[in-house]
Amino acid sequence: MHALVTGASGGLGQAFCEHLAERGHDVVLVSRRVEELERIAAQLRERYAVDALVLQADLSEESVRNDLAADLERRGVQVDVLVNNAGFGTIGDLATADVDRLNDEISLNCGAVAHLSRLFLPGMLERGKGSIINVASTAAFQPIPTMAVYAATKAFVLSFTHALWQETRDTPVRVTAICPGPTDTAFFDTAGDDKVLSRRRTPAQVVASTFKALDRRAPSVTDGLFNALQGQLAKVAPVQVAVPMARRAVRPTGH
Repeated sequence: MHALVTGASGGLGQAFCEHLAERGHDVVLVSRRVEELERIAAQLRERYAVDALVLQADLSEESVRNDLAADLERRGVQVDVLVNNAGFGTIGDLATADVDRLNDEISLNCGAVAHLSRLFLPGMLERGKGSIINVASTAAFQPIPTMAVYAATKAFVLSFTHALWQETRDTPVRVTAICPGPTDTAFFDTAGDDKVLSRRRTPAQVVASTFKALDRRAPSVTDGLFNALQGQLAKVAPVQVAVPMARRAVRPTGH
C-alpha cells in the first residue's frame, strides 16, 4: 500500500510519513524541497524497510498535479492513503500583501486539496479501500484579521472534507480532517512571524489525533483539549467578539 503525503519535507508532513511508514505503508513524499525529501526518505527506508519515493512538485499549479498523478500511474503506484498536508499562510494586512503569494496560497491550500482528492478517490473506491486526510486548522473556525486568506482557505478545507466524508460514508473509503492549533513547525516562520502563538503542540501529537479520528471514521477532529475548547468558543461567539479576539491572538510583532 502506498501513502502519498504532500508537504512532506518537514513538520507535520514528515511526522505523517514516519507514522505511515511505521504502519508498513510505502510512502510517496511530495514537496518543492527535494533535498529535504531525500533526507527523510532515506531515514524511512533505513528505519522501517519501506519504499520511499521522492517527487519534487509545486502543487499550487494544476498542471503539476495532473502530471503527478500520471507519473504515479506510469510507475504502477496505487495511492491508498492521501494526506493533503501541503499549505502555507501569510501574516499581514490584505492591503499590503503580495498578490502572487496570496494566489499561490489559495491554489495550494484549496485547489490542491480538492484536485488531488478528485484524482485519487476514484481508484480508492474501485479497489474498495483507502483514506483521505486533509489538514485544516483551528483557523477554520473563525475569520482571522491579518491572516484573512489563510483562515478562509482552511474553512474551505474543513467544509470540503465534511462534504466528502458524507459522500463516502457508505463506502470503505475513510475521510477526515485534522484541525491543529499552533504546532511546533516552521509554519509561522514561513508565514512571516515566528513569535506569534507560542503555545504549540508537537507534530507527533497532531498525527496521533488524526489517526484516532480516522480509525473511528470521524469527519474531523481538533487536536488538543485546549484547542478544542477554543474552537467551540469561536463557533458560538458572536462575530463581533470572535474576530477581534482572533486578531489579538495573531497580532504581528511590533504592531
